[in-house]
Amino acid sequence: MKENLDKTFCKARSFHVPSSVQKINLVADLIRKKDTSAALIQLQYCRKKVAKYIYELLKSAISNAENNHGMDIDSLYVKEVLVGKSFTMKRFHARARGRASRIEKSRSMISILVAEK
Repeated sequence: MKENLDKTFCKARSFHVPSSVQKINLVADLIRKKDTSAALIQLQYCRKKVAKYIYELLKSAISNAENNHGMDIDSLYVKEVLVGKSFTMKRFHARARGRASRIEKSRSMISILVAEK
């Protein structure tokens, strides 16, 4: 296995966030290129449902940076927030005359990279 030789950033990932990519990007734009303390406060008071998932993921990235790489948590900032599409659950909705229509419940994945200044 290849080891990550570049210890200037740390990452945390979540693969099954129950929301669409467009809705997550609205919240992710709020915290890109900000200090982690300011980003946590911004997410804490954001009224979107997906902000709770990003808040927990950012806290995980900060603790990974502190424990695994020995970074100073006061000098961390959000380097990147990557949002991608995960799987889609297909469900059906009963309609008139015995027909059915499809409901697609999308899932997304989020990667947060934090780095030292």
